[in-house]
Amino acid sequence: MWSWHRQVKDSVSQKTIGLMRMQFWKTAIEEIYRDEPPNQPVTTELWRAVRKHYLTKRWLLKIITEREKDMDDRAYRNLQELETYSENTQSSLIYLLLECLGLKNVHADHAASHIGKAHGIVTCLRATPYHSSRRKVYLPMDICMLHGASQEDFIRRSREQNIRDVVYDIASQAHVHLQHARSFSHSVPAAAAPAFLHTVVLEDYLQRVRRADFDVFHPSLQNRNPLLPIQLYLRSWKKTY
Repeated sequence: MWSWHRQVKDSVSQKTIGLMRMQFWKTAIEEIYRDEPPNQPVTTELWRAVRKHYLTKRWLLKIITEREKDMDDRAYRNLQELETYSENTQSSLIYLLLECLGLKNVHADHAASHIGKAHGIVTCLRATPYHSSRRKVYLPMDICMLHGASQEDFIRRSREQNIRDVVYDIASQAHVHLQHARSFSHSVPAAAAPAFLHTVVLEDYLQRVRRADFDVFHPSLQNRNPLLPIQLYLRSWKKTY
């Protein structure tokens, strides 16, 4: 259901219809926790997962409620707002993954919080060329204003220094969150590693955007890294993140 949200946002011109779909999921979650899941394949599987792993209802509802707010289709006012969105969506999903792994560990939760925030920030950056091509800009307004960058600059796919400075500031915050997450690594059980594997992908993008001198529109950023599967395998084998 998580991947549907972006499709909903792109394909539904009427906000009301998008909100109705979110309401379906809110109702479905309530019914799942009453052991009365809707007769639908995805909700049935989610109900089985909830029963098997004792998943926390709060995390599921947070994801839906936050994505419902995101239907407003506007730029984040500031970096903190983007981080809050990321915490309530990406971090909540990692908390659920940890529960699926049977882990209840405060250090793993702290790491998950920072990794989720990094994930949300990187996703916002990665999607900038796509959104700009549709005359949309979601990057935090406070950082854009700080560097004198307008929405029109991004829509025109400007590669000027002030645009790169915006990207640098946002990417740096994602990097800081990954560093914070790793500061807990000595206290996080090795069994948590599968829930944190996507740090490999986040790290890869941040390294590539740095090599592109923080030009978010650089063609190299549109290419997939053919070594990612190997890097994921090695990280999985080492049980690190």
